[in-house]
Amino acid sequence: MAGVFYFSPALLWAAQMLLAASFEALQCKGPASTQDSMCHPEDDLTEPREVSFQVKGYTFSEPIHLIVSYDWLILQSPAKPIFEGDPLVLRCLAWQDWPLTQITFYRDGAALGPPGPSKEISITVAQKADSGHYHCSAVLRSPGPGSPETASPVALTVHELFRAPVLRVTPSAEPQEGKPVTLSCQTKLPLQRSSARLLFSFYKDGRAMRSRGPSPEFQIPTVSEAHSGSYWCEAATEDNQVWKQSPKLKIRVQGNKKPSLLPTV
Repeated sequence: MAGVFYFSPALLWAAQMLLAASFEALQCKGPASTQDSMCHPEDDLTEPREVSFQVKGYTFSEPIHLIVSYDWLILQSPAKPIFEGDPLVLRCLAWQDWPLTQITFYRDGAALGPPGPSKEISITVAQKADSGHYHCSAVLRSPGPGSPETASPVALTVHELFRAPVLRVTPSAEPQEGKPVTLSCQTKLPLQRSSARLLFSFYKDGRAMRSRGPSPEFQIPTVSEAHSGSYWCEAATEDNQVWKQSPKLKIRVQGNKKPSLLPTV
């Protein structure tokens, strides 16, 4: 007996959009508010992947990453890239949200703690050392099969938020006495976190010259021999969860040579 299925227009539209996103990625070139904008297929997709597209005059939400699994148990991890300092939450989920017991989380095959009832494990401040392959195991209680199950491992990488800064000095690390000198604490945030704000500190011989300022530069209007010493800088996030120091830089101020006196006859 043949069955007849009816779909609402909204559902049909969503299905068409999903099918379109499955085969090609669309991008708009040119200003979105003018007639110069156009959308075109960028490349054909032969494998499932995360895609996004823009249409002139419309603003879309960020794309989601969809994975269809046939396992009894899965480990849910963040879809967006994780950077140093981010909170990290992993969830152990069962088919049809069946109740779980004796839940254990693992990183690189080592248990992160004893079995327990919590479906979540959280890392308040992620570090690069937290990168690895994670999975979970649990016993599925009724109406589940009541047997222990293990989720497939998930590779998780904690990306570097910014590199250790490098201290530069202008015009040179051996400036002439009486001249101005500029110290520059150089590092860079990734494009995904370009809106984040770093604060910069400058040190000489273990003492702070300026603490947690917004500018990556520090100026000495007139240097003297007393400014000679070992310098370094520090870059830190506003919440101070991520901070890094530069290598030390030796500055030697060159004194002004006095003209030698000619002997009198």
